[in-house]
Amino acid sequence: MRHTAPLNAHLMGIDTHEEPIVFMRSDCAICRAEGFTANTRLQVQAGERSLIATLNIVSNELLAEGLIGFSDSAWEFLQLADRQPVRVRHAPLVRSLGALRKKIYGHALNALEISAIIRDISGRQYSDIEIASFLTASAAGHLSAAEVTAMTRAMVGSGNQLQWPGAERIFDKHCIGGLPGNRTTPIVISIGSAAGLMIPKTSSRAITSPAGTADTMEVLTEVDLPLEKLREVVEHTGACLAAGGKVGLSPVDDLLIRIERALDLDSPGQLVASVLSKKIAAGSNHILIDMPVGPTAKLRSREEACELAGVFHQVAGALGIQLRCVITDGAQAIGNGIGPVEEARDVLAVLRNRADAPPDLAERSLFLAANLLSMASGEALDSTLPQAREILYSGLAWQQFRRICEAQGGLKTLGQAPHQSCLQAQRSGKLRSMDNRRLAQLAKLAGAPSSPLAGLRLHVKTGDSVIPGQPLATLFADTPGELAYARDYYHQNRDLFDIEATS
Repeated sequence: MRHTAPLNAHLMGIDTHEEPIVFMRSDCAICRAEGFTANTRLQVQAGERSLIATLNIVSNELLAEGLIGFSDSAWEFLQLADRQPVRVRHAPLVRSLGALRKKIYGHALNALEISAIIRDISGRQYSDIEIASFLTASAAGHLSAAEVTAMTRAMVGSGNQLQWPGAERIFDKHCIGGLPGNRTTPIVISIGSAAGLMIPKTSSRAITSPAGTADTMEVLTEVDLPLEKLREVVEHTGACLAAGGKVGLSPVDDLLIRIERALDLDSPGQLVASVLSKKIAAGSNHILIDMPVGPTAKLRSREEACELAGVFHQVAGALGIQLRCVITDGAQAIGNGIGPVEEARDVLAVLRNRADAPPDLAERSLFLAANLLSMASGEALDSTLPQAREILYSGLAWQQFRRICEAQGGLKTLGQAPHQSCLQAQRSGKLRSMDNRRLAQLAKLAGAPSSPLAGLRLHVKTGDSVIPGQPLATLFADTPGELAYARDYYHQNRDLFDIEATS
């Protein structure tokens, strides 16, 4: 295909997230000559760098003649300068789309086909629609363990890979999710690293929840650490609690997560590849997986959890990784806070051994930390659980957490949402259960995690007796509109707190 005459690059200042978009005038001679129309896929060449982007047509007033506009992500990927000459042409055939169609029709893919798809997604060769098709086909067709292994390898190879000379065993911990308030990671990493384990913990932001570990840690300290800064923090403290974005570990995973978030989709095979690729890229070779199971958790049954654990073990074994999966109780939200700031309050309360610290979050964190210590020492939990308790209750975990935060940029002060509303019980009875999914939705409608101050604070737990007018939870929001929106949702879903009437 021939290239067109050059156009001059112009940054439009439009954030399309990771989707590369270019903008051309409706009267553009090149568009008419080449048959470019809105939504055409174009290859843009800027020096030695190229990108496939989707064309949007704009009115002539928005773009001067001879210019081609770029979205923020396309501009950054091509590393453009203002008015830099670029050339465009019809996008070449992306050969891995044949493998994508094969998967759509339910056929298994080999390692080369999986690798080609991941490589082309990483190289911005796929449109959002094509990425969504791959994720949907993978979820519907259930990726085999061999396919997940191939995907994990390809995702690790898409970015940076950390090495820690002199340290043979590198640890990490991950939770499958689906349980609001289950913010154990900062506590577990503080206990584990205080015990001498090296844990370069990088976390993603929330995909379908009101907060991820990175969202919660961001209200406590700096998390967007460049690669060298992350190395410095780990070498100084033995651990970090950072976001994975700027480090470039399995960066293709961030592209996939963006589409998963829009689809509200979190398929098992993609989940395993996502988790393990990030851990392996960070240099970890001993990984603990927390798998909460409950009627309204992500994993509904023990059988489902065991099946997923089986895939984790198969893939980890093929990649030479030591892995332990622990099935935990996911019947109700953990801690009292839901949303970045409210979950951070609980984390600090546990680490500081405050009297009002949520006991369920503390005990769950201790159990997981004991498992991490058990992986390291080979000792049974009967020995490592008292060790974890001593580290937490002596203040060593809090001291280590502060060291990590100071190394990452300092410990921040938590704010308070300007708008709140108390959600009250309407009748007497015993709280039989709470719906995790609808609690998470309630917090998201209030603005979490985009608004870190938004979310919920629970005042009751399953088994508690309640009376009319008793606070069940407090709802927090940044704006009156978001507060009203979330409150309306609660009024239509009061049974998310299942109160069994008492005689």
